Amino acid sequence: MATVLVADQCEIPGTVGSLDAFRRWARSPEFPHAARIDWIGSCIEVDMSPEDIFTHGSLKTELVRVLGTLAKARDMHLFTGETRVTSVVADLSVEPDVVAVSEATLASGRVRLVPAAGGRPDRFVELEGGPDLVVEIVSDASVRKDTQRLPAAYHAAGVRELWLVDARGSEVRFTIQRWEPQGWVIDAGPGGTAHSTVFGCGFVLERSRNKQGRFVYDLVVA
Repeated sequence: MATVLVADQCEIPGTVGSLDAFRRWARSPEFPHAARIDWIGSCIEVDMSPEDIFTHGSLKTELVRVLGTLAKARDMHLFTGETRVTSVVADLSVEPDVVAVSEATLASGRVRLVPAAGGRPDRFVELEGGPDLVVEIVSDASVRKDTQRLPAAYHAAGVRELWLVDARGSEVRFTIQRWEPQGWVIDAGPGGTAHSTVFGCGFVLERSRNKQGRFVYDLVVA
């Protein structure tokens, strides 16, 4: 396979032809961090588009603000940014918008912490397995990926719960989907409440405008 150059910034070596090879590349100093680069079903998907400030960035900040507090109280760890999740059974290695994994899940072996090179204590670079929660915020460049390819892969990986949020339109679309053997099941309650099995409560995601007309978000525990 020839080396692939994406937008003059992201060079994909020709040797990256398997999940194992992709994981080695992702841990190497040569791995570019100017884009989100995922391995989904033997395909490398590169997203170099910047996050929209008010339909992605500030929305993610609100999710992390609320979920971080809830996760800490439940002996869970919440991650965002460049946190890589890999599943061998799902042929998947991705960096979701938000990830949560509990100490109970780690203790069970369902998710394994992959140590950093050199085996330094308390240093890890990857989550291997099916986390308790994954959140994906839809952007213009990732609609089919976020709504079709990734949900199928996350289900195959055994992710317990998937949150999908799309704030690009006139209304915010927010669903919480629970893993079941036959597929994802949407946990919806009255009044637009989405129920989370992982956190044991319901959520309502509200969007309004501030005095300057900018979008602001509130993740309300219902």
